[in-house]
Amino acid sequence: MSEKKRTLMTSTQKAKVALEAVKGSKTVNEIAQDYSVHPTQVGLWKKALLENASQLFDVKRGPKAIDPQSDPERLYAKIGQLNMELEWLKKKFRDQPLSLRQGWINSSAGLSVAAQCRLAGIARSTVYTDKHEVDEVELMLLRLLDEEYTRHPFYGSRKMTVWLRMQGHAVNRKRVQRLMRILGLIAMVPGPNTSKKHPEHTVYPYLLRGLSVIRPNQVWSTDITYIRLAHGFVYLVAIMDWYSHKILAWRVSNTMDVGFCVDCLTAALKQYGAPEIFNTDQGSQFTSDKWVAVLQENSIKISMDGRGRALDNIFVERLWRSVKYEDIYPKNYVYMPELLLGLTEYFAFYNGERYHQALGYKTPDQIYQTAEGGGAMIVDKFNERTDKETTGGLHVDKA
Repeated sequence: MSEKKRTLMTSTQKAKVALEAVKGSKTVNEIAQDYSVHPTQVGLWKKALLENASQLFDVKRGPKAIDPQSDPERLYAKIGQLNMELEWLKKKFRDQPLSLRQGWINSSAGLSVAAQCRLAGIARSTVYTDKHEVDEVELMLLRLLDEEYTRHPFYGSRKMTVWLRMQGHAVNRKRVQRLMRILGLIAMVPGPNTSKKHPEHTVYPYLLRGLSVIRPNQVWSTDITYIRLAHGFVYLVAIMDWYSHKILAWRVSNTMDVGFCVDCLTAALKQYGAPEIFNTDQGSQFTSDKWVAVLQENSIKISMDGRGRALDNIFVERLWRSVKYEDIYPKNYVYMPELLLGLTEYFAFYNGERYHQALGYKTPDQIYQTAEGGGAMIVDKFNERTDKETTGGLHVDKA
């Protein structure tokens, strides 16, 4: 079998790819196809650009180079430190998924491909495959999972696997679990380990149990969902006021990083002020230092769903269902610019024109502005039962 020619990327070309990703007008898969690189590499270069861009404006260029003739002991100590750091990084990297480690291999780098494979802990033979084409089967499965989860958010990976097999798709549970992680999907039922946090991030207590939400800006919450496009997918984050169900801010990104979440939060705070409590799940974006710092700077109490409390974000889950069935699925957006325009129009409609049964057939804008007719009561779904309208422990107070 002949080996396909690999694309050699210069530093300038990598920077161009990263800038294209930061601009956000295309999906990662579209950019990968345009430049004949792996989609994973696009995300890594975007992350590297965002993390290192500030150094361009730093007057200090870092410590002076060590002169081995003048300070040999310092040089030997530095070599020992670098060796320890290298061993630590190798252990951490080898814990990453195989597909991610394969995406790191670059034939234009200073190291040989064989050396890169050895450091990444993968077989050299696994990198000589064609990774440039978008996996249409993968995108199709992601689309099906997204649609089925929107219809049945209580489905976990087992039921999703059975459902896909019944549709004629030969998948195993591990593949379905991986795809659901890409989409950020968890089943909305009590169960162990449903919230995936970063292992080094602090998790804050859950503050909403038994709380009556009786005014605007008392409790805000947020979540991230997946949106399919014709040639890839993007992520949407939105911030909601629990009392009025008003969408205070939203952002779209071609990668699921903390940056677009912080940008969304900053926009909401600038326009509407600070809430008393901000509730999220334990996702790594919402336990990150950057996200938490913004909340703490504004004296906002931080609340996080515990394991098995996915339903505590039911209002945002209902929002995703509305967005997808009323806008995303019918319009079937192809490119990012038209998606952004469509979402701008939809959220204006959702806040200002769409009447909500739970709000007494008023709009979120009306409830937020008058501070009348909204609200919610959070009960303990494991211990309480009620004759009122309930959804797994949350019931909407239709005052």
